[in-house]
Amino acid sequence: MSYEEVYKSWQADPERFWMQAAQAIDWDTAPSKALTDKGDGLFEWFADGMTNTCWNAVDRHVEAGNGDRVAIIHDSPITHSKHEITFAELRDRVASLAGALRAKGVEKGDRVIIYMPMVPEALEAMLACARLGAIHSVVFGGFASNELAVRIDDAKPKAIIAASCGLEPGRVVHYKPLVDGAIELSEHKPEFCVIFQREQEVAEIGPRDVDWHAFQAGVDPAECVMVEGNHPAYILYTSGTTGQPKGVIRHTGGQLVALNWTMKNLYNVEPGDVFWAASDVGWVVGHSYICYGPLIHGNTTIVFEGKPVGTPDAGTFWRVISEHKVKSFFTAPTAFRAVKRDDPTGALVKDYDLSCLGQVYLAGERADPDTITWAQTQLGVPVIDHWWQTETGWAIAANPLGIEELPTKLGSPAVAMPGYQVEILDEGGHPTKAGELGAIAVKLPLPPGTLPTLWNAEDRFRKSYLTTFPGYYETGDAGMIDEDGYLYIMARTDDVINVAGHRLSTGGMEEVLADHPDVAECAVIGVTDQLKGQMPVGFLCLNSGSGRDHGEVVKEVVKLVREKIGPVAAFKLAVVVDRLPKTRSGKILRGVMVKIADGEAYKMPATIDDPVILDEIKTALQTIGYAKDA
Repeated sequence: MSYEEVYKSWQADPERFWMQAAQAIDWDTAPSKALTDKGDGLFEWFADGMTNTCWNAVDRHVEAGNGDRVAIIHDSPITHSKHEITFAELRDRVASLAGALRAKGVEKGDRVIIYMPMVPEALEAMLACARLGAIHSVVFGGFASNELAVRIDDAKPKAIIAASCGLEPGRVVHYKPLVDGAIELSEHKPEFCVIFQREQEVAEIGPRDVDWHAFQAGVDPAECVMVEGNHPAYILYTSGTTGQPKGVIRHTGGQLVALNWTMKNLYNVEPGDVFWAASDVGWVVGHSYICYGPLIHGNTTIVFEGKPVGTPDAGTFWRVISEHKVKSFFTAPTAFRAVKRDDPTGALVKDYDLSCLGQVYLAGERADPDTITWAQTQLGVPVIDHWWQTETGWAIAANPLGIEELPTKLGSPAVAMPGYQVEILDEGGHPTKAGELGAIAVKLPLPPGTLPTLWNAEDRFRKSYLTTFPGYYETGDAGMIDEDGYLYIMARTDDVINVAGHRLSTGGMEEVLADHPDVAECAVIGVTDQLKGQMPVGFLCLNSGSGRDHGEVVKEVVKLVREKIGPVAAFKLAVVVDRLPKTRSGKILRGVMVKIADGEAYKMPATIDDPVILDEIKTALQTIGYAKDA
């Protein structure tokens, strides 16, 4: 079937479409229907079915005779180690850990916070919780104590599972003191903490703590506990750069069905193929496509510890793909831009046999056309931008290679996936014409695998997502749809700036800047201007070894924007910087940059990669007459 036929089959009968997809999942009790409308914009999928995530991700593959298939490959350039875990080994390890947790009183519905680095044990902890029907909340390893404490008080976990330390190039991150500090700050106190000791740093065990290996000794392994289709599988808190983080939840049945469907239809892999999502378990990509999606579908997943760029060189991506025979690779555009900056000619690609690679997927930030073109040229495979959010758990729009490879349109993550009726709305909530910029919204109900609500915050869920456009989920992104149905994500809604009455996309300007041959990476923000309301300012990171005069590059990009967007953009200000402020997941902190420019106070984001960069951005803005004192 073609993409159009598949999408129309969903449109014609959504419940039949998803009930058919649900047949690929093992159910203890099959759901009697797909969708339950709870009223007031709330929906649930497969609510009365009974199943277990761990069974579907691990045990059923062993039962089907695939126990010897490799489930997890751990590759750590930092520790210079690699090892493999089969599905049979994974089942035994997870059942043992689950048994030990059960013996300590963890049961269905209890919450468990997981605070781990990129080691297989992080996935084992997630799966052990799922095996018991406990609800895990993975917190990015290395988050500060106060951020971890906020999540402890909201989730109220019975236990915390943590490692003694995390490792980054050149340094050890001390996890145990951060956990202890968080518990000290939090009002809720977990009953116990499980500590996975790493040889790089052995933590001191306190009265609340148990050792990962020791507490499993002599305990019976746990069987899978069946849970309802609408039982929460996990809580994942949004990064919380401002205010109280939102606890996105995922229901068990919907997640199983949706993620399994995407592995073939979107990512074009068959069971047994190797899939690598270069992310972290602390982010949504790590949940959906390091842990659950690949394992549910019977794929081998790669757990990579380290920064793919610079550990040890810009060829790390290609080394891992070649060595482990990766068929489908998923990373952030930011990572590719960094590789391109260090190796603009792609010389390192030629050092590796990448004949195993079938396709590359990019998500997390807008993939600028220049980066996609560079990657396609170097790799000779489809390089697919696709768009989704922490809230949705899987792609809203993509080029579904497992169904049909659609023509690529640079700058677009392609078309809406089955389950998503995407519309562009004006400020009054009316659909716009093709090619017109507006707010991107999805008609309710959202498909399986997306957030049904927020943890203990139903009113906040409605206010955050359902109020602005009644009957729709508000994505918070702005964009347009062209005559062929291709979606373009131009900016966050907040990044659409108003210059002298003209609504302009900063993303459109970034596309033009990225097209300059000397520009490796860029960002555009809107700063307050007394005459025009807002003015765009560009930040440019140049390619390694460029050697160009910064003033000349600035003049050239200003001219480019004038030529390609027009004088209406009023783009006159740009500055060259060494780097851009980002979260640890690679997202550029444009909102914080705007606050610096406008002299507003801002909370230091817990997720920032390097706080020193913010001072550098302020200095850069001051050189062009901006950055008021807060």
